[in-house]
Parts: sequence; structure tokens; C-alpha cells
Amino acid sequence: MPDSDQAVPVRRRGLRGFLAAMLLLVSAPAWAQQGGLVTVPSAHAVRPTLDRFAAAVREAGWVVFTEVDHAAAAQAAGQQLRPRTVVLFGNPRAGTAAMAANPTLALDLPMRVLVWEDDQGRVFLTRSTGEDVAERVFARHGVAVPPEARRATEGMLATFARKAAE
Repeated sequence: MPDSDQAVPVRRRGLRGFLAAMLLLVSAPAWAQQGGLVTVPSAHAVRPTLDRFAAAVREAGWVVFTEVDHAAAAQAAGQQLRPRTVVLFGNPRAGTAAMAANPTLALDLPMRVLVWEDDQGRVFLTRSTGEDVAERVFARHGVAVPPEARRATEGMLATFARKAAE
């Protein structure tokens, strides 16, 4: 068994490693740190990515309700913001019954994705995971989402994002 003089440097190295890892996390882009989110690079500019996402949603029989253009709102307020557009979309065939039984779901539905451009002009699509939708959205309204529905939601969201970004 090592004596206490030998154990202290090991703990310090462990602490230094931990602190170095935390520094890397703090200095990483914010989108890389967010639990429940998936960010994928797009091979397209913002508008084509948005259009491709909408086409994928409609192809699945879902609905695109609207887009929220944060950059346009910033410009109207006399400020600058790189492109950031949120798309609100959903499946009324699946969501209506849940909202009828749990009216507060309307605060968090429809679902949304963000298409955005970074300072280097690269375009990304950020979405929630199926697990996040179940835990953050539905659970807070008292709705339990079974594992197979979580997987199905994840599959659809991943498909929509892939079709938009590739």
C-alpha cells in the first residue's frame, strides 16, 4: 500500500486531469454541451436546409406549422444575428389526442428544429433527441412515453435531419 506522500501526487494528477477536462467543456461551443440535443452539419446553405427539412416532414405526412426567423427579428430591431431559423412541425394525427387529454402540452408542442449558421458560414441543424422529447416535453405534462415510441420519435427526427443536411 502506498504511503500518503505517494498518494497525494496521484490525486493531484487526477484533479488536474479533471480540471483540464472541465476547461475543455467550458471552452467548447455551447451546442456541443447541451444534453438531449443533436447537432449535425449541413451540406447546404440555410434556406435549402430548411426547405429540405420541410420536404422530409411533409413526405412523412407530418405538418410544418411555421418558421421563426430570429435573424430577421434582430434586423428589424436594428441588431445583427447570423441566420437562426426555428421550424415548428408535428404530427397532428398523433399529437391531437395527447393535447386533448393534456392541454398544457400545447406549451411545448409542436416540436421544433433549429437551422443556424456559425461565424465561419457553416450551416448546422440542431434537434432534440427522442428521449429528450419524452423526458423534457411529455413527462412534465404527466404523459409517459413508452420506450418503443421514444425510439420511433428518435428515428423520425434523425431521418428528417439526415434528409435536410445530406
